[in-house]
Amino acid sequence: MTDKSRLEANTSGEVAAEDLRARVQERLDGLSRAEQKVARYLLNMPQEQLVFATAEELGQHTGTSDATVVRTARKLGYSGLPELKREAGRALVTTVAPATRLEQRLASIGPDLERAMVTVFTEARDELENTLAALELEDVRTAVSLLSHAREVMAFGVGGSELGARHLALRLNRLGRRARFVGSTGFRLADDLLPLGRDDVVVIYLPGRALPELEVLLDHAQVVGARRILISERRLAKQFAPQLDVALYAAGGAGRVAAESTSALTLTDLLVHGVATLHETQAVETRNTLTTLRERLLRK
Repeated sequence: MTDKSRLEANTSGEVAAEDLRARVQERLDGLSRAEQKVARYLLNMPQEQLVFATAEELGQHTGTSDATVVRTARKLGYSGLPELKREAGRALVTTVAPATRLEQRLASIGPDLERAMVTVFTEARDELENTLAALELEDVRTAVSLLSHAREVMAFGVGGSELGARHLALRLNRLGRRARFVGSTGFRLADDLLPLGRDDVVVIYLPGRALPELEVLLDHAQVVGARRILISERRLAKQFAPQLDVALYAAGGAGRVAAESTSALTLTDLLVHGVATLHETQAVETRNTLTTLRERLLRK
């Protein structure tokens, strides 16, 4: 039996099954012996464990190094181990209930706070580094320009994406710019879409899956002439590209210890800074007003 046929027999139903299996089968012959060992281990590893595994831990389990693990992930066509783990996390979202994912997360990391500390900060760092590497400066400039010229910004987000949307609306308001958060779904969303107009900008924060409301939201924004910014993962950005003015990539994923909104929040801070530099006087005046109001409230 060849290595490839042996892999086919051993990988049924495993993590990121079809995609990872195809990548390993296609590229196995081009890997070194150590990298092949890592690839086989990844292929047979339960996805709920892979999502929380670090490069160092995988190196220990395979008798290789963390550098070999990272190199293997890249040779399999991923940008690195974080992207491979995000694919596993996306599979968990679609196949495993949230309560079960929590149980798996707790079981995987256990009560060891030192390990939890390393995991959380490693995940956050990886997500930020991947987001930075994927960002195009011209796309950031376009988004900043749209936000700075908007009559009003509508920031939309639900679930884990709500944090980013709320953060954007709050930060823009503190610059003296008109912004509102919308987190409604179903019929309630219709009321929130009514005020949307030609000079407005819609900023949509999405996790790694599309929402039923997204098509209606984008269609209506296009009809009234509002500009459209998406902050999400690459797959959704590509899917909805014809209906967007600009899409910004924010790495993240459910099933992880670090919040899936880490990159989106940091990217939002970047956009807000860009807007502030274009409206410096208004931003400073608004901040002074905010400080005055707070001081008065503290004296009550």
